[in-house]
Amino acid sequence: MPPALVPRVRIVLGCNVFGWRVTDAEAMRILDAYVDAGGTMLDTADQYTAAAPGLSGGESEDTIGRWCARSGRRDQVVIGTKVGLMPQRWGLRAANIERAAEDSLRRLRTDHLDVYYAHADEVQVPIAEISAAFDALVQAGKVRYAGISNVSVTRAEQWLAWSGEHEEAVPMALQPHYNLLHREPFEREWAHVAERHGLAVYPYFALASGLLTGKYTVPEDLEADGFRVQVARRYLARDLFHVLNGLRAWAKEHDVEMATLALAWLLHHPRVTAPITSVSSPMQLEAALAATRLSLTEDELAELHGLTLSA
Repeated sequence: MPPALVPRVRIVLGCNVFGWRVTDAEAMRILDAYVDAGGTMLDTADQYTAAAPGLSGGESEDTIGRWCARSGRRDQVVIGTKVGLMPQRWGLRAANIERAAEDSLRRLRTDHLDVYYAHADEVQVPIAEISAAFDALVQAGKVRYAGISNVSVTRAEQWLAWSGEHEEAVPMALQPHYNLLHREPFEREWAHVAERHGLAVYPYFALASGLLTGKYTVPEDLEADGFRVQVARRYLARDLFHVLNGLRAWAKEHDVEMATLALAWLLHHPRVTAPITSVSSPMQLEAALAATRLSLTEDELAELHGLTLSA
């Protein structure tokens, strides 16, 4: 794994809320505070904000770009962004990947993307075309490393094998959906893929879209808070609130924020490089960064494993 892909502080700042849920001024404060605390890795995507009323996508990247220009700290951070889900730049055809990368470079006000992910697969496109498109960007110096997110294990393995055999840019980073409430796919398959290929692993939905912050105790809390139930629905098939209340009680007993606990649990997985989490205030940022200082014993990890065994 390239050293550049191991952040100094093992929390990746998710920037998906920038440009719509967080004011511009607050986003700038969060970015400053994150880097001041030693943070070095930002995660975004061209598609973020595309579904928000009155927005077209790209606002998160633009916010980061303006912060880089204002702060002069571009060389202090590793920026990862993605291609494939932006409505006007949808898919993984080679020409679209090239155009989308140029758009992201412009919005981010930078001459290179540190990590460029396939945000979702387009199975009709041959792996050879996808691999060649990412390799062309790497060879041109516009991308440092290719990454994978929301691609099937089969297609990911094909891409990794093809790029290696043809001496093209081999993907070096993986973003899986992994948290205390959603464990099985990563633990059953993706962790082994990452180990075989030496991939950096940055789990997304690390706090299960806010469910692992401790804010929600009963189903009515979701509606009362205007929470996007359709987002949480992926977790509702299980005994969700039994698990959440068990985790909340454990966190209270150990005098730790539930969000801090959830992130620390991820950090104790040997294949996790750093979880991605977004915040809307410097206070939330501190709770996230505190996870890097929380040490869990083998017995404590076993307790948490038992609490979330059905998750």
